[in-house]
Amino acid sequence: MTIRLRLILSYIAMVLIPIFLTLLTAMVLTRVFFGTEDTSVRGGDGFQFHGHALSEFWEKINEREQLMNGVKFVAEQDPELLADPNFLADTGETLRELQAGLVIVRNGEVTYASADVDQEYLEAELARIDTAQEGHSRWMMSRGPEVGGRYTAERVDFTFDDQGVGTLYLLSDLNPLLGKMSRFMPLMFFSLLVIVAFTNLLLTFFVSRSILRPLYTLKRAAERIKEGELDHPLLMQRKDEFGEVGEAFEEMRERLKHSIHLQLQYEENRKEMLSNISHDLKTPITGIKACVEGLRDRVADTEEKRNKYITMIGQKADDMDRMIEELFLFSKLDLKRLPFDFEPVDVLGFLQSCSEELKADPRFAQVQIELITAVEGPLYAIADRDKLKRVLMNIADNSLHYMNKPDQRLSLELEASPREALVRIRDNGAGIDEAALPKVFERFYRAEASRSSSSGRGGSGLGLAIVRQIIEAHGGIVRADSRAGVGTAISFTLPLQTYSRTGGERK
Repeated sequence: MTIRLRLILSYIAMVLIPIFLTLLTAMVLTRVFFGTEDTSVRGGDGFQFHGHALSEFWEKINEREQLMNGVKFVAEQDPELLADPNFLADTGETLRELQAGLVIVRNGEVTYASADVDQEYLEAELARIDTAQEGHSRWMMSRGPEVGGRYTAERVDFTFDDQGVGTLYLLSDLNPLLGKMSRFMPLMFFSLLVIVAFTNLLLTFFVSRSILRPLYTLKRAAERIKEGELDHPLLMQRKDEFGEVGEAFEEMRERLKHSIHLQLQYEENRKEMLSNISHDLKTPITGIKACVEGLRDRVADTEEKRNKYITMIGQKADDMDRMIEELFLFSKLDLKRLPFDFEPVDVLGFLQSCSEELKADPRFAQVQIELITAVEGPLYAIADRDKLKRVLMNIADNSLHYMNKPDQRLSLELEASPREALVRIRDNGAGIDEAALPKVFERFYRAEASRSSSSGRGGSGLGLAIVRQIIEAHGGIVRADSRAGVGTAISFTLPLQTYSRTGGERK
């Protein structure tokens, strides 16, 4: 459940729960103040209504209303009964028990008044009833003017049989109801305040808890990361926004941990690289110094010896220049600062050209080089020709380091699919150990076999790492396959490009 939905539900609950609890409280207080009984009430028309848990109070109110309706019916249908003393006495007594009363006025004179009616203030009160709006007024009961009551009065005009003018006043005492309501309403209001306060506090507690707990969890995780503890995973196990934040935080932790691990690995690789470069540079420098000392001490006392020493100095300088160039090239590739000049390149023609160039290289004079392919026509890819040539030369140079057999062979193979070209350079050298094979494309990595090869030439450990950087910049992939004692095959792919017949646009 999202935080937004949780907040919306909490707002709805803040409205519905108080309403529900208020209704429940009202029912309980009604039972307490007005009593609870299962009774049956018969209406004035004889129809029986069955009420559940009706109080005695409301039963009296209903009975009083029915009796008053009966008196009004008598006034309309048989007004002479209102002049019968026995009928009036019985009706007045019944109304008195129901906390009501009646007054009969005939031709302007009061002919009957219930026993509870205060005779002293009767005429004034009747005048007030006649002038009051909707027949409501203040009634002073017979207990005295200092003790009053609240009532409702209803006036009914009728005519006696002798055409005398009659007026019926039906009086209903509200004191019992007002007495109960005076206690019911304040308690109900106080209950409403308690319910609203309790509901808001409860919902605020749970909603804030559901928000603060994940915040504290994130805070503790951030403090652990600040202290450098990156091995503790953050497990939110939530499906809301905090869960998404937790997943992003956990991904950040994993990436940071990987980044630090990679940084430490780079640092170790750099240290190893410095050691290797120092070793590899020291070897040709030592050779150059030996040749210079030989020339200085006139050990090379013939022209042939001097030329030999000078040739050795040139070779050692070339080795140093090659290692420095590879280091500089890899640094630019690693920093993404080496520009690429992409253009359409015929892969088949390019391999043919490289094959001829390798055959003419003195270093490969003892190596049998061949191009193997079933591709007949041009096969175009968008590539940087110079960088691609560097790839082939680095792979071929790496293969040369591993060749330790009298019959040395190097094959350039080309395969094609609808989407990419596959180039494979295969040799029959000593091969690479299975444990070292996954690491051959790592920066600064060198298998020991290459350092002790028959050629006597070590590498910087960057040749195949440069190959991977260049091929990945072309959108291809590179891999190595090798069998100890059989040989090694370095393969890479190049995405092919197609051209329309009319314009040569790239598709």
